[in-house]
Amino acid sequence: MRRKIPSNSALMAFEAAARHGSFSRAASELSLTEGAISRQIARLESFLETTLFERVGNRVRLLPNGERYAAQVREILDRLERDSQLLMRQPSGSASLDIATLPTFATRWLIPRLRGFEERHPNITIHLAERMDPFVLTGSGFDAAIHFDHPAWAGMRIHHLLNEVLIPVCHPALLERKKTNILDDLPRLHRWQNPDAWHQYAQDTGLTLTNPAIGARYDLHIMLIEAALSELGVALVPRLYVERDLLDGRLIAPWPASNVLSKTFCLILPEPLRLSRTPIQNFAHWLIQEAKSAGGHSVNISQT
Repeated sequence: MRRKIPSNSALMAFEAAARHGSFSRAASELSLTEGAISRQIARLESFLETTLFERVGNRVRLLPNGERYAAQVREILDRLERDSQLLMRQPSGSASLDIATLPTFATRWLIPRLRGFEERHPNITIHLAERMDPFVLTGSGFDAAIHFDHPAWAGMRIHHLLNEVLIPVCHPALLERKKTNILDDLPRLHRWQNPDAWHQYAQDTGLTLTNPAIGARYDLHIMLIEAALSELGVALVPRLYVERDLLDGRLIAPWPASNVLSKTFCLILPEPLRLSRTPIQNFAHWLIQEAKSAGGHSVNISQT
């Protein structure tokens, strides 16, 4: 069935006019006449059967439905331009994957391991983008996502990778300076998205925390880790993010972990995992094996 999509010329004219708020400036950018821009937008409005601009004399202003459509068109054109440029630069026979992931997971766990994937598959380039919140994978432009389990992934193939078990860590110099390892006597660091974490940790472990909510707050786990490395306090972070720091002695963890605060990292794929060696299947098989080697497990929990 033929797709009902406006012409590229009309969309580019509309996006430029919407961005500049002017047909004449859009015409200058696209090396067209103002009349040509006006005709392209008139054709687009006729195609969509809706008015996108309000004409006031020689000026134009986007209507509310035009503003929404302009934002959507701009995002699509930006992605199309980016993907086209990437494809133009790729050597013949190579491939690339766009993976959405949590920023700290990428920085502290995935990126340090990507050299192993590169050595196995030198013709596949991995592009990583940060996505803090779950999203609809279909139509997003991403080949896969690495995230926590969530209803947004309905209909996708979900593979459990690693458990996120939170553990308190700090720089050894902090305990030397404070002359104590009693958690209640040390400054504690918090994550904005999980304000009750220390309270839940105290309940689970039985350790006394007089004021569990007091302490500096940070947006990301990577910020908490850097704050702990800078001797600012004790951070409650996923153990998998700090295993190397613990082995090297940059951080210590003299307190117990809490299983109550655990989550599970998942690989989300739009299609079932197969033995075929397409780029995304190669990446998925490699990632699952890396997770198993790190002590994780992979279970396909989606049957749809």
